[in-house]
Amino acid sequence: VQADGTDGSCITFVLHDEDHTLGNSLRYMVMKNPDVEFCGYCITHPSESKINFRIQTRGSLPAVEPFRKGLNDLMGVCQHILNTFE
Repeated sequence: VQADGTDGSCITFVLHDEDHTLGNSLRYMVMKNPDVEFCGYCITHPSESKINFRIQTRGSLPAVEPFRKGLNDLMGVCQHILNTFE
C-alpha cells in the first residue's frame, strides 16, 4: 500500500502476481460505488507480474473501504457464475 495523503482517501495498492484479469474486473466493481471519485490501474512493465491499483474517494471515506467492498463483491459475482455453471 502506498498512501499519498494523510487522510487515506487516495491510496495506491500494489497487487503482486496479478494482471488485467483482476485489475479490470476489480476496477469495474469499485467504480460502481458512488463515493469513489477515481479508480484505475496500470501494469508497470509487461515483464513484471504486478499492478498498481489506485483509488480516490470523495469526502472522508478511506480508500480501503471501497477496495475491500469491491473484492468482496467480485468474489460474490465469481461464486454466482461458478454455481450457475455447475
